[in-house]
Parts: sequence; structure tokens; C-alpha cells
Amino acid sequence: MGEELKPADPAEIADALSDALRYDGRRRVHDADELMARIVAERLVEHLRRCGFRLVRCGAGAALPDTSRHRHPNADRQPDDA
Repeated sequence: MGEELKPADPAEIADALSDALRYDGRRRVHDADELMARIVAERLVEHLRRCGFRLVRCGAGAALPDTSRHRHPNADRQPDDA
């Protein structure tokens, strides 16, 4: 992991959480009001910050961190294997 991780912007985290509360994939969830989703997301971000969580964002194209010591079952498989 050669690229440095940088602290995530709280507004970006709140946006991501708000979208997660309003959408299920690409489908709009109609049981979550947009304003309520924004309020909940902002409160969650603030709570995580107070609890000492540090959310970071990887740069574009950077591999995501992996804490697993297990190899992926398809790690040795080539793309043209069927």
C-alpha cells in the first residue's frame, strides 16, 4: 500500500451515510425521508468522531486495505480461465 491514507471529510461521510439511508443500491427507498436521512447521517458521523473512530479515504485507484490473512479462493485464477 504505497499511497498515504488521508482523513475522510466528515461531509463526505455524512453524504455516503445519507445515501445509504435513502437508497438500496440504485433503488430509492421510500421509507426514509431525505431530511431525516441527512440528520441521522450527520449525527452518526459526529458520534463516531467522539468515540475515536478515524475514517480514511483511499486515493483513486488505490487498493483497499485488507486485514484478512486468508487468501481469496480465486486469487490464482486468470481472467481467461473458465
